Amino acid sequence: MALWQSDEELFQLARQELFPAVVGDVMDKLGLLRQFLPPQIKPLAPTMVVIGRAMPVLEADIANIGADGPINRFGLLFHALDALKPDEVYICTGASPSYALWGGLMSTRARMLGAAGAVVNGYCRDSKEILELNYPVFSFGGYAQDQGPRGKVVDYGLPIEMAGVRIEPGDIVFGDVDGVCVVPRSAEVETFSAALEKARGEQQVRQALEAGMSTVDAFEKFGIM
Repeated sequence: MALWQSDEELFQLARQELFPAVVGDVMDKLGLLRQFLPPQIKPLAPTMVVIGRAMPVLEADIANIGADGPINRFGLLFHALDALKPDEVYICTGASPSYALWGGLMSTRARMLGAAGAVVNGYCRDSKEILELNYPVFSFGGYAQDQGPRGKVVDYGLPIEMAGVRIEPGDIVFGDVDGVCVVPRSAEVETFSAALEKARGEQQVRQALEAGMSTVDAFEKFGIM
């Protein structure tokens, strides 16, 4: 039986007691070995944490003729952004890393919708504005070049793959300064239950080490290190 009754309770528990590393360790033991996104994807500020349900977005490089081009400048970007629900994470891939996939006004809109944050396989821009909003954005870093004449959103709300990690709508995305992992919906109860147990056990190990116990004795006693 789960230790939580809703997403809100689960996400609160995760923020209070967990971090992606321990969740990743548990998934390794479950045989889910490729659940971390590329290590270049980092929070814009080291204190940022993101956790929520995935709302996957597919971007593609499309060269327009002129700034507005022969087709809509941003494709389905605005539709994807407006489709965000509370506690969802805008998670985007598919483009080359030659322009920004996220920005300040997007952060403002997503925040107003109650979305949990954004994770993009590429760059963001308007970094100062995003930091002032304190909105969780994970990317390769800041790069001002606009996506308008270079790429656009071609679909959203569909399964995507990022560096070998499959991301389905509704999977849980959990990230901090050490990386972003994706927990499949089918394994979330088992994963987070075991992660909470492991994290609470690690607190006991930490207390034992602080009291002077050796790592050998601590591992023999708790089976955690």
